[in-house]
Amino acid sequence: MSLHTASPAIFRPVAARGQLNVLVVVMLLLMTIGLLMMTSASVEIANSQYGDPFFFLKRQVFFTVLALLIALGTLLVPMHFWYGVSGLLMVASYLLLALVLVPGVGHEVNGSSRWINLGFYNLQPSEMAKLFMVFYLAAYLDRRREEVIGSWIGFLKPMLLLVIAIVLLHFEPDHGAMVIMIGTCFSMIFLSGAKLHRFALVLLVCVAGVVALAIMKPYVLDRFESFMNPWAAEYVYGEGYQLTQALIAFGRGGWFGEGLGNSIQKLYFLPEAHTDFVLAIVAEEFGLLGVSVVIGLFIALIAQAFSIGKKVEATGDLFQAYVAYGIAMLFACQTLINVGVNIGLLPTKGLTLPFLSYGGNSLLVSCFMVAILVRIQYEHSLSSAPMARRGSR
Repeated sequence: MSLHTASPAIFRPVAARGQLNVLVVVMLLLMTIGLLMMTSASVEIANSQYGDPFFFLKRQVFFTVLALLIALGTLLVPMHFWYGVSGLLMVASYLLLALVLVPGVGHEVNGSSRWINLGFYNLQPSEMAKLFMVFYLAAYLDRRREEVIGSWIGFLKPMLLLVIAIVLLHFEPDHGAMVIMIGTCFSMIFLSGAKLHRFALVLLVCVAGVVALAIMKPYVLDRFESFMNPWAAEYVYGEGYQLTQALIAFGRGGWFGEGLGNSIQKLYFLPEAHTDFVLAIVAEEFGLLGVSVVIGLFIALIAQAFSIGKKVEATGDLFQAYVAYGIAMLFACQTLINVGVNIGLLPTKGLTLPFLSYGGNSLLVSCFMVAILVRIQYEHSLSSAPMARRGSR
């Protein structure tokens, strides 16, 4: 039975021996919490800006339905298709990242040109580029794993492809996506068996790049200084304003929160409350308990992705294993950075929290990634089923 003819069976809850339910249930829970908290955080600003308190909810519901349809369609696509087009996807991501830098094409918001205005929707190429890099690198490691492990040239080759993406992201600028892409690619190469000492030279270059960036762009240094002391008089109403307001939201929430809809910080005190800082509103309305539930769901999702990768790697299918590892790291890095920014452990950076923050790009790509994990899980269950039957005889 081929994977194509077996694809419709993927919709059965038992298709992956119960594991399918973990991924899907966690995703749906996060999406439900996201719709609830994004709406709570955006009601006032939507009413004042658009005269409709549910303006952002309506748009997010549209993207939610679209994301679920894309996920369902993705379930029907075999993984060898993504292996075959991984090179084309990588080239497409480079072209899109370059396209946002073209005057008149790239849509600029708050000094950053990260979007392409399609009329009804602002496309953010960096969201897709991160996943397309995972596809290409997974295919590369599947073909050249021994070369990557055994020689410096093999180790540095995929780094050159990463450098192209980093340069394009730098000029947008989108330093958050840059950090996530670097962390994910380094993790995938390390998990392939590359020697740890070889990362030392690359990390030195990265540190030098960060220092050079801080020197060339003073606002980066200002943001770091405000992060170190956001309550200072010169920062509390400037660079440190978002962080101090987010910390106030966490402080007000305490253990169990003020209750749904009772946040004060969303009333024009905390900027971007329904996007980058939605976790602060969760903390204010549901306290430490609510934040713990959200983080626990992300941990379950990431752990399940790593578990899938480990099981698939044991069967020898390195491409699918590295894709699972890469997706796990994409979720882990983005969640870690967003949570770190919200609680003041990392400098303020505009990064969405997957499934919870308002925005179509993040939601569409996040659902697509979960669907890819489910597809990997399904194909692994098909390949292991005949072995299980032979072992029971």
